[in-house]
Formats: sequence, structure tokens, C-alpha cells
Amino acid sequence: MTPQQTDLIRRSFALVAPMADEAAALFYRKLFDHAPALRPLFIGDLRSQGRKLMDMIGAAVKLLDRPESLVPVLAQLGARHAGYGVQAGDYRSVGLALMATLEEGLGADFDEATRQAWGAMYALVSTTMMAAAGQARRAA
Repeated sequence: MTPQQTDLIRRSFALVAPMADEAAALFYRKLFDHAPALRPLFIGDLRSQGRKLMDMIGAAVKLLDRPESLVPVLAQLGARHAGYGVQAGDYRSVGLALMATLEEGLGADFDEATRQAWGAMYALVSTTMMAAAGQARRAA
């Protein structure tokens, strides 16, 4: 990721953070509309899970320029998600829901450069998590 992409992500996330609960609810609506088969993976209170999601995204945004700190956190998260039953293909659905949420939530502020920056971030997040999930499954 370039420094410009990191800056775009941080600026756009700063617009989303004040409406974190609404953004998380929108994300889950988009996810379950696109991939209803994923709904059973989410046990418990979605509001609480939404807060965790937004906290995780916020933490990743803060660490974008420090991959040596970010990658191990993502790897742990990926290994945990493997235990929840998340499959490699599910990451595509999550990515689509994330991008749709950002597009709706940010409106005109979600321009092409910002879209590409978030795409690059999600590629880093998802590939790191999927690799760790694969290692966790092989170790089990």
C-alpha cells in the first residue's frame, strides 16, 4: 500500500467512525443480503459483534503503515476465524459487503482512489487471514 492510499483510508475511516454502530449494522445487512448462508456463523448479539468489527477495522487502519505489527494481529484473527467455520470463499462476500457499506456510507467521498485504497487494504487483510486460517486447519 502506498502512503497516499493509507492517507485516503484514514481520512475516509474518520468519516465512518462517528457512525460506527450504523455502519456495522449496514455492513451486516449487506453481508447477509449477499450471502445469507453466512448468517449462522454469527452467534450472539450483532451489535456487540459490530462494535468488535469496527474496533478491528479501526486498529487495522491505525497500523497500516506498520505491517510488522499489523500482520501478526491479522494472522491471529484468521486462525480464530477458521475455528468459527469461516471458509476462504467467505472473504469475498465480506469484501463485497465492506465495499458496498463504504460506498453507501461515504457517498461522494468514496471516489475511485478511495475505493482502490480500501480494496488494497482488504486484499492485505483477507490474504493474511486466509493464509493463517489455512495453516491453522493443517495444524489441527
